[in-house]
Amino acid sequence: MTKIQSTAVLIFVVMIAFGVAWAGGQNTPLIPLGFGFSLSLIMVATLLVFIIQWLAFIPAFIKRTEHFYDLVGGMTYLLFIGGVFVFSQQADLRAIILTTLVSIWALRLSIFLFKRVGQDGSDSRFDSIKHNFMSFLVAWTTQGLWVVITAGCAAAAISSNQKVGLTFIDVLALAVWLVGFSIEVIADRQKRQFKRQKQKNNPFICQGLWRYSRHPNYFGEILLWIGLALLAFPALSGWQYLTLISPLFVILLLTKISGIPLLEAKADKRWHDLMEYQDYKKSTPVLVPSFSSLWSKTSQDH
Repeated sequence: MTKIQSTAVLIFVVMIAFGVAWAGGQNTPLIPLGFGFSLSLIMVATLLVFIIQWLAFIPAFIKRTEHFYDLVGGMTYLLFIGGVFVFSQQADLRAIILTTLVSIWALRLSIFLFKRVGQDGSDSRFDSIKHNFMSFLVAWTTQGLWVVITAGCAAAAISSNQKVGLTFIDVLALAVWLVGFSIEVIADRQKRQFKRQKQKNNPFICQGLWRYSRHPNYFGEILLWIGLALLAFPALSGWQYLTLISPLFVILLLTKISGIPLLEAKADKRWHDLMEYQDYKKSTPVLVPSFSSLWSKTSQDH
């Protein structure tokens, strides 16, 4: 990207993030900033999110490293959602559950990704951008957008003045989150174990959950954010409903931008000449496991 393009992207990213923060901040506590000026709790938290990304970017660019990018992202989630919870006027059971779920996910994922980049030595997503000031800054700023949009509906529900008791629907939403989180954790663990074993007879993973989806970890992540959005929904009102774009943003990010497209292209480049890989692609859904694939693979085992 040119400097002009990068600058345009930076402005667009920040505007979108603060637009979502403004919507989520309706019907929530105001934080006085002096001189008769105040902002919603979520707007203040969003500002801190970007300040953290930009401060972390400085040493990252100086050292030309992406090693603590994901760790900072995870810690930002914890500060964002934790800060909103602490400074909310009152916390109900829904707020406690939402804060706990986001914190568990963020802590687990950030530690996992931090260890992974340390073991692998680098993250290929940053190979072509970490030496370019503006491109690398865009990556860090986009991480701020990722935090604000994905956790936006949870933050809005946590700080909302509208308190609603839990119902059976909320139990189902929690179950969706638990299923999604479990799938993501298991899939990540299976892939790390596979890489450590370095099987020569099978260079790409097609075992465990990876037999039924080429990207089960992403499927799990999408599910857990859908669960969180469902759990947050009853506490939202008015403009706050715009924060429910959270799972849609995750789907867009993982299926069209930085997730599946990059990994599929990388896999095609490495194993395009392997018949086993071509068969795996034909028989295994890219994201959502199909009942037919589950049934056929189970039948083959017997």
